[in-house]
Parts: sequence; structure tokens; C-alpha cells
Amino acid sequence: MAFSEKIEIIKTKVLLKYQELFKAIDKNAEENTLKVLDAMRKIRVSEAYFHTTSGYAYDDLGRQKLDELFAEVFGAERALVRTQFVSGTHALATVLFGILRPGDRLLSLTGAPYDTMQTVIGYENPSSGSLKEFGVLYDELPMVDNHVDIESIAKAIKPGTKIAMIQRSRGYGVRKPLTVSEICIICETVKKCNPNCICFVDNCYGEFVETIEPTEVGADIMAGSLIKNPGGGLAPTGGYIAGKKELVEMASYRLTAPGMGDELGASLANHRALFQGFFLAPHVVAQALKGAIFAAGLFKELGYNVWPQPEATRSDIIQAIELGTPEKLIAFCGGLQKYSPVDSFASPEPWDMPGYADQVIMAAGTFVQGASIELSADGPMRPPFNVYLQGGLTFEHAMIGIMSAAEAIENM
Repeated sequence: MAFSEKIEIIKTKVLLKYQELFKAIDKNAEENTLKVLDAMRKIRVSEAYFHTTSGYAYDDLGRQKLDELFAEVFGAERALVRTQFVSGTHALATVLFGILRPGDRLLSLTGAPYDTMQTVIGYENPSSGSLKEFGVLYDELPMVDNHVDIESIAKAIKPGTKIAMIQRSRGYGVRKPLTVSEICIICETVKKCNPNCICFVDNCYGEFVETIEPTEVGADIMAGSLIKNPGGGLAPTGGYIAGKKELVEMASYRLTAPGMGDELGASLANHRALFQGFFLAPHVVAQALKGAIFAAGLFKELGYNVWPQPEATRSDIIQAIELGTPEKLIAFCGGLQKYSPVDSFASPEPWDMPGYADQVIMAAGTFVQGASIELSADGPMRPPFNVYLQGGLTFEHAMIGIMSAAEAIENM
């Protein structure tokens, strides 16, 4: 056996205990796959749309069809899907800088946002070129018992509040991710307080976990990364924005230039990978979710605190595990890296990662650098030394990597 008898016994126990949860995930994946297929049929996806373009690319039909596909699947009026986005944070920042003007207020309804978004905003972590430097004001509504404080939204929204930002996933925290139904209630509450306030959802790590998306239930606009869920492990880079037509258009002027928007931008990467990745995304997300449940079950059996619990309702692919010491966090990432398909020989070490206040350690032996839909794990080097596990193109790989991470800690 590749692993100790103890780890193998726990593996068997966990697989038997949660098989009904795995079946439910497969059912969701089937429904989401049908949703994507229906959209591909409706917009008539053809091989003719897979080719690269150059220069201004005014006639990039593949780019236009990809926008149509994302909009159709996400129930949005318009979408902007581009490899020119370097990350999910870039897509999110493009929305904020595209819509907000000096003197406008941005309100975070989910407490402090993810580390890299804090540098975009510029209040907690000052950064050159931040929204703060451009005169955008910022307010934050703390979460109560890891839930959005619905009762306090009315007080938090001020006359100048233009965008209410909602982070669906947990970030580097242990609060549960927001379900789409919860996002629906939040958006309804915001609109009752101020119908003109824009509800903006950071949808990273959440796509295809459920069978509906935030833009189908009241969110005005959302954004995410293609090297997370919707890229299906094939997208080489990029991000997307989807939502109301006029809002996506405003964001597009920030990505390119006023007056140009989404009318140009060469597709240097083959569109086939983006179309095919989006087609595979429901299945790949299901594999990642099974891996997250397996990790929660395995480490719970080993006596660790885990968020969410294995049986919990999930709305993102992230599994948090409290390891307690920096040594265990480093060991976990080393064990996972050992069974990565790329750079398995590397030893992850904490480093000063751009956009983060603390050193971060990351295990990511991925085919696409940093792709967190592939099996990866990371965590800030600060107490209580939680590791955040995500991804897995196949459940088999997720199991092997997670067992290796557990073994590495057990052998310390």
C-alpha cells in the first residue's frame, strides 16, 4: 500500500459514510451539464469559433460566441469572457473601477473581503492605484455568527452607496460560503433599501456548485476566474464578468478603453480550450466537491477541526482545515505536492505572495500555473494555521493527494 494502514482504513470508512452525498453531487453535475449543452445548442457552437485571432480582432466571432454562452448559462444579459484578465481579482477590480466614480461608496456586506481585494480597495491594505486613491469611499458590514447581518443592511447603505459587494466564498476565513438562495435574500434586501444600489457578487469558487447562479436570482453583476471552476481545468488563463448589459459594458471600457469596450481584443489562446473547459466544468466541479467532502471526513476522523463539516450544504469548492501549527501547514502542503502531476519533486515554502499581508504557502503542482480548480492547497502563515484545499480534476487524484497530506502530518 502507498499509505499506512491507518490512513487506508479511514479512507474506506469515509467513502462508505458519504456515498449518498457523492450521488447528490453527481445529480447536480448532470443538471448543470444539460444546462450547458442546451446553451451550446441554442447559440449554435461550431468548430469555426475555435480559432485564434490577431491585432484588433474586430471580427472575432469565437470571442462573441463565448460571451453569449456564459451569458446564457448564467442567466445574464451580457458577459465579458477574456484571457486578458490575469486573475479573478483583476476581473473583480475591473467591475469596481468600471462602475464606481470619485465620491461613490462601496459597501462590503460580507465583512472584510479576500486579501487581494483589500489592496484593490486600499483602506485596510493601502496600495498604489487603489479605489481609495481615486476617491471612492468604503464601508464594511461585519458578519454576525458567520452570516450576513440582514437586519443591519438598511443602516449600512448610505445615500452615496453605489455598489453592495457580496463575497460568495469564504476566502481565508472559516465562515460558510453563501448559498445562492442566501444571495437572493441579500439582493432583495438591498433593493428594498435602495433600488439603485448595484448588487455585485464575487463568484469565485462557486460556479456550478449549485444548479443556479447569483445573476439568476437578483445579482446585477458578478465576476470570477477561468482558472477556477468555469475553466474546467482547460482554460489557460482569464476571467469573466456577467450581468446586466449596461454594467458589463461599463466594465468593458475599463478593460480596454472608453468607446472600445468588448468590440476588440485578440484571442491569442485557442478558443477551443475555453469552450471545452466550460463544457467540462460541471463534471470537474463535482470531482472537486467530492474531494472536499473526502478531505473533511478524513481529517475529522483524525481529530482536526474542519469547515465545512462533511455533511454541510456547500456553495463553493473550498475545504478549510485547522492544523494548529506552522509545521503541520508546511507538512500538509508538502504531502499534497508530492502527488501532484507537475513539480512533484518540489518542496513548498512560505513566501511573500503579491497582494497578501502575510506570507503564504501554496501546494500547486498544476498543469496551469496556480489553477485552483486543479488540486491545490494554500494558507497564510498566521494562527490558527488553517489550510484551504480546493480543486481536483479527478476524484481519484484528490483522494491520493489528501491521503498523502494526512500521512505527511502523521509522520512528523
